[in-house]
Amino acid sequence: MMIPTIPTPDEILDKGFSRGKKAADLLRTQKIPKHLKGKKIEERRVVTACQVMKDKLKSIIDAVPEIEELHPFYQDYIDITVGVDSMKQALGALNWAYGILAQLEREYSRKLKRSPSEKASAIQREAYGRIASVINKIEKDLDFLDFAKSKLRNMPTIDFDATTIVIAGFPNVGKSTLLRQISGADPQVADYPFTTKGIQIGHTERHWKSIQFIDTPGLLDRPVMEMNDIEMNAIVALEHLADAILFIYDGSETCGFHLESQYNLQKQIAKIFDEIPIIHLFNKMDIEQDEEYINQFVDDPDNTLFISALDGDGIDKINEIIDTIEKIDRTVEDEEELDYY
Repeated sequence: MMIPTIPTPDEILDKGFSRGKKAADLLRTQKIPKHLKGKKIEERRVVTACQVMKDKLKSIIDAVPEIEELHPFYQDYIDITVGVDSMKQALGALNWAYGILAQLEREYSRKLKRSPSEKASAIQREAYGRIASVINKIEKDLDFLDFAKSKLRNMPTIDFDATTIVIAGFPNVGKSTLLRQISGADPQVADYPFTTKGIQIGHTERHWKSIQFIDTPGLLDRPVMEMNDIEMNAIVALEHLADAILFIYDGSETCGFHLESQYNLQKQIAKIFDEIPIIHLFNKMDIEQDEEYINQFVDDPDNTLFISALDGDGIDKINEIIDTIEKIDRTVEDEEELDYY
């Protein structure tokens, strides 16, 4: 989401008042009847200041897309990262300020037209005081939008037309290594940070079909409602994007997590996303492992591969499976929320 540079209240006021002064000074050089000149100058100052500030607020409001018009993935991404309600509230506050400035512009334009020139300076100061009060009232909203800009700066660009394979599993099981292997010799990979971790996207083409791989942040074995924001972004990717899931186990357990915990996480994901096919990958087979121990966690032998992402062993077999995957039609599904929220 492209949020423009967010000014502080002082920056908005300084720009508006500065432009108002320049407009007033320009009017001083023009031939105007003496009994009208004072109030016309101050009217120009107030009207110009209001217009400059309104234009700045409107440029911010217009630059931020309507959240309801975004793909559900982006809506949830924004909600998890900064909060959709907070975003709407901040933009609503700017819209409120825009409306009040428009009212003040009309009010003081009329007042200055009807007042004698000797009172114009006092009326202008009164107008500026009220204008400053309005802008200062949205300080926390401007601060929030500046925060949102920094958090959403690198929101991932998703190809919604591509067949999307989401790579999931515990941290350090080899997801990123697999992504680089499976995306080809020269993968298009970019890092999009959430907080301290990130989602990586790789693209390739097989048999004239665009394939998009999403390496999600590591998930942990706990209920969805207890997951942190990093993990929830992975869940959002699974919900809205996945046409299939490559779930990676680390049979060597060198990732720091027992196979039982990894197995429980896979079961949880399978229960939540029961319409999405899951390919089970036991990784790090280049490390000596206990085959009998690993086989305890193999529920679907026909849909399970033993690979070494580091060495590239098993990548061809993964690609053969990926060639059979079709896009999921989410036209109806995207209009509903999953019941784990």
